[in-house]
Amino acid sequence: MAGSDASLLSRLVRRILIELYRWKGWRIEGEHPGVPKFVITGAPHTSNWDFVFFIGATHRLGILPSFMGKHTLFKWPMTRFMQDMGGISVDRSKRGSNYVDQVAQAFEASDELALVMAPEGSRSSSGEWRSGFWHIARAAGVPIVPAWVNHETMRGGIGAPIWPSEDLAADLAKFAEFYLSKMPDCLRFRRLAEEAERMKRDG
Repeated sequence: MAGSDASLLSRLVRRILIELYRWKGWRIEGEHPGVPKFVITGAPHTSNWDFVFFIGATHRLGILPSFMGKHTLFKWPMTRFMQDMGGISVDRSKRGSNYVDQVAQAFEASDELALVMAPEGSRSSSGEWRSGFWHIARAAGVPIVPAWVNHETMRGGIGAPIWPSEDLAADLAKFAEFYLSKMPDCLRFRRLAEEAERMKRDG
């Protein structure tokens, strides 16, 4: 991650992103979750500005965010830059490779790690969440911190850590409840609540 020993390029890029965050004028709620390792779920993912918000918001909260990246992005000359920016190389090309195990190993090897993930997968999502974030948190033995941003009100923030249980449907219901408390009119979060309820019914 970018720090005092980071490359000039990575420090410059982070500074630009943080200044963009300040220029946009977002207001943030919440505080550092108080644990050294956790997964952050960023939702809803609706804009390219989401990345700028999470860089700026985590900076204000004293969090150094990490992200997963395809292993080919870490080849020279981008290796140092990607690592300084918090990138975790994931190789899905090898037969039998498991990206969940790869990321869990990165958690195990780190004293501090905050992995930002967008569980919706893309900006065009209808609100259904992929379960990778949940499997990673369970494999790594770390909590999940829900984070949100509303570009209409220019507000965002993070909530308290949620430790994953053995019941994905129940955990998704917890996330839906949190996110709807912040953005009650968001159709994506209503869809998430409906999906959690459907999973419960289907067993």
